[in-house]
Amino acid sequence: MVQITLPDGSKRDFPGPVTVAEVAASIGAGLAKAALAGKVDGKVVDTSFSISTNSALSIITAKDVEGLEVIRHSTAHLLAYAVKELFPDAQVTIGPVIEHGFFYDFSYKRPFTPEDLGAIEKKMAELAAKDEPVTRRVLPCDEAVALFLGMGEKYKAEIIASIPAGEDVSLYREGKFEDLCRGPHVPSTGKLKHFKLMKVAGAYWRGDHRNEMLQRIYGTAWASKEELQQHLTMLEEAEKRDHRKLGRELDLFHIDDHAPGLVFWHPKGWTLWQGVEQYMRQVYRDNGYQEVKGPQIIDKTLWEKTGHWEKYRENMFTTESEKREYALKPMNCPGHILIYKQGIKSYRDLPLRYGEFGQCHRNEPSGGLHGIMRVRGFTQDDGHIFCTEDQILDECVAYTALLQKVYQDFGFKNIIYKIATRPAQRIGSDEVWDKAEHALTESLRRSGCEFVVSPGEGAFYGPKIEYTLKDAIGRQWQCGTMQVDFSMPERLDAEYVGEDGARHRPVMLHRAIVGSMERFIGILIEESAGALPTWLAPVQVAVLNITDAQADYCREIAENLRKSLPNQELRVTTDLRNEKITYKIREHSMQKLPYILVAGDKEKAVGAVAVRARGNRDLGVMTLDAFVKIIAQDITHKSVV
Repeated sequence: MVQITLPDGSKRDFPGPVTVAEVAASIGAGLAKAALAGKVDGKVVDTSFSISTNSALSIITAKDVEGLEVIRHSTAHLLAYAVKELFPDAQVTIGPVIEHGFFYDFSYKRPFTPEDLGAIEKKMAELAAKDEPVTRRVLPCDEAVALFLGMGEKYKAEIIASIPAGEDVSLYREGKFEDLCRGPHVPSTGKLKHFKLMKVAGAYWRGDHRNEMLQRIYGTAWASKEELQQHLTMLEEAEKRDHRKLGRELDLFHIDDHAPGLVFWHPKGWTLWQGVEQYMRQVYRDNGYQEVKGPQIIDKTLWEKTGHWEKYRENMFTTESEKREYALKPMNCPGHILIYKQGIKSYRDLPLRYGEFGQCHRNEPSGGLHGIMRVRGFTQDDGHIFCTEDQILDECVAYTALLQKVYQDFGFKNIIYKIATRPAQRIGSDEVWDKAEHALTESLRRSGCEFVVSPGEGAFYGPKIEYTLKDAIGRQWQCGTMQVDFSMPERLDAEYVGEDGARHRPVMLHRAIVGSMERFIGILIEESAGALPTWLAPVQVAVLNITDAQADYCREIAENLRKSLPNQELRVTTDLRNEKITYKIREHSMQKLPYILVAGDKEKAVGAVAVRARGNRDLGVMTLDAFVKIIAQDITHKSVV
């Protein structure tokens, strides 16, 4: 007798071993048809899995997160099946699930073309329509190696050969195609209906540049036609917003092969950068931070003390001088501790808040670089708070409120909060971890924030809050952090004199609001589709003449505009070219300027301007003073329109 406990607590008895599919069928024909997999005592398995002991079972369908994972995993194998049907000489390697889809790497004698991609997708649809059963078998490693070598699949044989001797491996077959895989898979190919192949890219075998360059085919797969279409629409929108494309079109920055992973900022882009930096610098000043600046190159002995030399060495750029080894700093924290240690600190000095626009370098793999979103050289709005244990909670509450205000000013109102708690491998007592985790949790509760807990995802030295932005098209960007660190002050011997006259270790709170300045600016560009809010726009106003007769008048308007606001110079350009006014308006509109002012004879005669706002909005003819009031309000209130 086998007893199955279902998610609602009900129990079903079976006379002997029973498969997941049979349990689903016993509940109802609809569920049996919808079943993609099962979760037996917390483990996801095929519907053919036989349950022989009393177990808890959930039937997984396309509506479940695990179900979507199984669909994508199985679609990757369907892709490999189709490729082998069309290109028998191609060798298959690996095909994992990734965010929103999957990929599969192939070795083939020539590059796959866009036409090939279309043919492969068509073949996948044909194979899916056959609704071929997906079956599993288990072989000893040596037999599996021999099998794949006999098929000419040397990569699969190499993967299996690396598995410890004596272990069995599982293989899945659909039609004429059999692949190495842990599973689970959908019961038949007919369950795979809503997919699309996206692109082909290069990828080294096993991620090692010394190995063969393979061809990686990316695809996406979803539970329904509607979800697939929504995703494709989002991708289309994302392509329009691509910061790399907009960076070129708006003349903001470029990436050069002479400096991979580093950014060349153009005048307009640097103006945008300065807008963000000066805003954040004011945030520092308004919230009790003292701005500091540390060196970029530091002796390896410091990185040895912090643990970076041992655990992070391959990601650090290093150099040597006079027989001493140095590293470009990958982070600012150790430098701030060295600043903290200059002079004796008292409990009365705490909390002590340091802020730095600190330039860091990390040796990221070239394949992972992406415009200004993923770079090798970046600048952080980095801050560190040195405080007592009793001050952690108040500092975290204040920080969350500050972060919310900053994000709102940049146009982000949808924030996701996550607390990453203690990992298995950690340092420090449970008592200290309890206190740190309680402070972070309670700070979000006091701030009125709903949050999720990610058990075990904290750093080895302490827990953290992760603040994730959700942008206009639903994408998520993890930006802000608040980390509680008891370790680094200990490793670098930071102290303060307590009220009792004894020496104590401060707690170090690591915090960043925008995080990487480069990445955040990339997010801003994509969030706004290049139509940056007036207060950040590199050029805020363009003044255009209709004929040469208004040229001097337009110069006067521009000059008056620049000086019209106290303590701030408006960023104004003029376009006095002898071109049709419609052409000039269109050209500046393409640059996504917040405002375009046009002056002809009529406007000149009455001392006014015709005002056009972004989005082809005609605000009519008005005095310069009236326009200044409009743009001043935009800037003051950080308007995002």
